[in-house]
Amino acid sequence: MEKEIEEATARTKAALEKIVNVWLSAAQPKNVPTQSSDSKFIKYKPSQQSAAFNSGAKERIIQMVEMPVDPLEPPKFKHKRVPKASGSPPVPVMHSPPRPVTAEDQQDWKIPPCISNWKNPKGYTIPLDKRLAADGRGLQDVQINDNFAKLSEALYVAEQNAREAVAMRSKLHKEMLLKEKDRKEHELRALAQKARLVRTGIAPAPAGPAPTPSWEKIREERRRERERERRLEAKDATMGKKSKITRDRDHDISEKVALGMANTGAGHAREVMYDQRLFNQEKGMESGFANDDQYNIYDKGLFTTQPTLSTLYRPKKDADFDMYGGADEQLEKVLRTERFKPDKAFTGTSDRPNKRDRPVEFDKEEKESDPFGLDQFFTEIKRGKKAWDKIGGGGTMKASAGSSMRDDYDGGGSGRTLLLSN
Repeated sequence: MEKEIEEATARTKAALEKIVNVWLSAAQPKNVPTQSSDSKFIKYKPSQQSAAFNSGAKERIIQMVEMPVDPLEPPKFKHKRVPKASGSPPVPVMHSPPRPVTAEDQQDWKIPPCISNWKNPKGYTIPLDKRLAADGRGLQDVQINDNFAKLSEALYVAEQNAREAVAMRSKLHKEMLLKEKDRKEHELRALAQKARLVRTGIAPAPAGPAPTPSWEKIREERRRERERERRLEAKDATMGKKSKITRDRDHDISEKVALGMANTGAGHAREVMYDQRLFNQEKGMESGFANDDQYNIYDKGLFTTQPTLSTLYRPKKDADFDMYGGADEQLEKVLRTERFKPDKAFTGTSDRPNKRDRPVEFDKEEKESDPFGLDQFFTEIKRGKKAWDKIGGGGTMKASAGSSMRDDYDGGGSGRTLLLSN
């Protein structure tokens, strides 16, 4: 029994699926309906059984083939939708009787428009109350944190403490100023009293005992300082460094001049480090320091003391003996010979080379104040001499046989010759 039920169910399912698949394939234009190529042969006997009909055949066989369907053929029938028939009547809605609308109901029904905080494409002027209403912040209860109260209380307490501290400091400052003022007044009174006593001739009362310096302490500090310097010098000597005494011996004279140590004599007094010419000057920068026509920067020599001059330009004996050998002795021998002496010496000079104890000094050539002789001309006029007689006196013509002698200004010749011919 169950087997038969299952077979009937399978056949029914297959038939239904076949029908559904045909309709689905017809609804889909992509899937063209397949043409069944199975042909049927039908055998029948015609009603006319005569020799003249159908060549006298008593039976006929017909092949039945389904006619092919064009897939692109439009539908032959049009489906029309028929309106739905009226069903049951609608369910009646029961309404309460109308009530008058109160102001509260109207306010509750007012819904604020959606106002954006970023966009306003129409450019409307939106009131602030509308913006606040659109935010919905009025619908929320504002909750204030308790820490705000604690913060305000702490700030108030700190302000009170700061005010008290400032008042206390100002009070102490005023007290210190008053004490300083009293002390200065007391000192001024004491000075005035002392001046009065000195003016009257009365000896002032001796003040309190002056604090005596602790000489032992000072002496001990100096001794420690000297011992420390000796240790440092000994340490530098082991490392190859020079001490304070020996490091200034091999200085060049230009370095000594720059350092203010040009006086290298052992027995002479050390020269001061500052320039004494800057003190007690009659002419300073306010008075121009010098006349306008003077070109010398310094009004005195650089080294005026004799010990400095005698040691500054004196070469060291055998200073370069280790490097150049006996070059100094050879130079002295060459200079002693008569070979390099001139036959005729310059006027105003002597052959004896004097020992130089100062730098070479040059005298500036004095320019002639009156190159055209105008001063002499005016002095002669003042004396009453006829100076106008000499002017043009040399312009007279003198006959000479080709003489080219030029007379001076007093003789009257102009220096030009003239040849006369008959």
